Amino acid sequence: MMKNKLSLVFNVVLSLMIVFVSMLTISSVTNLAFAQDADVTESSTIKPGERKTRRVPALRSKVYDQLSRAQTAGDAGNVAEAIEILDEVRDKDSSMNGYEKSMMYNFYGFIYYNNEQLEKSIESFEQAVAQEPIPEKFEQTTLFTLAQLYMATGKFEKSIEKLEQWEALNNGVIPPKNFVLKAQAHYQNKNYAESARYIELAIDGHEAEGYLPDEGWLILQRAVYYEMKQPEKVKEILAKMIRLYDNPKYWIQLAGMYGELGQEKRQLAMMESAYQLGYVDSASDIFNFAQLYYYHEAPIKAAALMEQAIKNGVLERNLRNLKFLSICLTSAKEQDRAIPVLIEAAELAENGELDAQLAHLYYNNDKFESAIASSSKALEKGGLSNQGSVHMLLGLAYYNQKEFVNALDELAKAEQFKSSRAAAQQWRQFVGREKSETEQLQAELDRM
Repeated sequence: MMKNKLSLVFNVVLSLMIVFVSMLTISSVTNLAFAQDADVTESSTIKPGERKTRRVPALRSKVYDQLSRAQTAGDAGNVAEAIEILDEVRDKDSSMNGYEKSMMYNFYGFIYYNNEQLEKSIESFEQAVAQEPIPEKFEQTTLFTLAQLYMATGKFEKSIEKLEQWEALNNGVIPPKNFVLKAQAHYQNKNYAESARYIELAIDGHEAEGYLPDEGWLILQRAVYYEMKQPEKVKEILAKMIRLYDNPKYWIQLAGMYGELGQEKRQLAMMESAYQLGYVDSASDIFNFAQLYYYHEAPIKAAALMEQAIKNGVLERNLRNLKFLSICLTSAKEQDRAIPVLIEAAELAENGELDAQLAHLYYNNDKFESAIASSSKALEKGGLSNQGSVHMLLGLAYYNQKEFVNALDELAKAEQFKSSRAAAQQWRQFVGREKSETEQLQAELDRM
């Protein structure tokens, strides 16, 4: 029971932890100084024979001046003015070369992005890479920007497409950020095997260079393997996340994975270690930890944890918490402590189930008057899962109080329910004999 509960909690907590690892950050690649000084052949980084050299025309000063004005307006937050300037430039695009048009559309994309108009931003950047000829580095940067934008707008296949176009232009090692973005896109498309492959390429490559993987990458990797139903792998990743980042929530999640793997003792040990470190501090984690103690037959520890959390205000004094606390105390044979808790819980309950449980506690402690009162209240409130047993207990409580008529009435009612019929019949016969013998004895005493 506990394993499933903590697994569910882990799944929910895990669902709330999935984040996009690469934050979408677009800067104006066209920092105009760069644009104006761009090599016209782009041959300096290409070895002879590797790839045909692109001949890129220069950005002329008159176009440069207009784009500079648009950039200044955009940086000042004057979006309408910036767009108006770019529109003026576009009206003369018949006299512009491919590179100048590409730079113009790039500025449109940048300004639309800053104004949170992502669809228009995408359209503009697509126009930017469609122009020819343009510098390869500029094209790569814009393709990566498009991959991020498509990711942000939920068009995951398009994001992958742009990354593959980027790779086709690449002449060196693919950086980890590309693999991460690709892994994210495949994850969102539920292509978990592909996502796992790319996130591992990113992490392994980064570690091979002597760097620690970003925490977000490990979060994605953990999520992928969880979706692939590979708890052993998830466990390994969480252990690594604890070593590298020591986030309290990872301790709780690792405990949850031990539970999912059926390693309950390790699950409990992990939770106890986390608790000692002060990492078990939320209401949900404390309640689950108490349930774990109860599952491992340590109800007194569960009760102590619940009592402290309720006292400190971490857990509310609500029906669920009070009911579970009373169960823990009852299981720990602490009936005197359980009774006031159960009284409080029963007052919050709409049905009579907890009043019936309270009646049992009273009866077992020979408090028959209180057992009668609680049983009667349980029947009055209704909603009982076993009404016959309540009539049965009420009849026995009356019997112990020597109220034979009331006892026989309740036992007769208990006979109407299949679950309690056989026992009620036996007790009714016994109580009937007791009643007759008591009345006969009383009659003899009266004649003396």
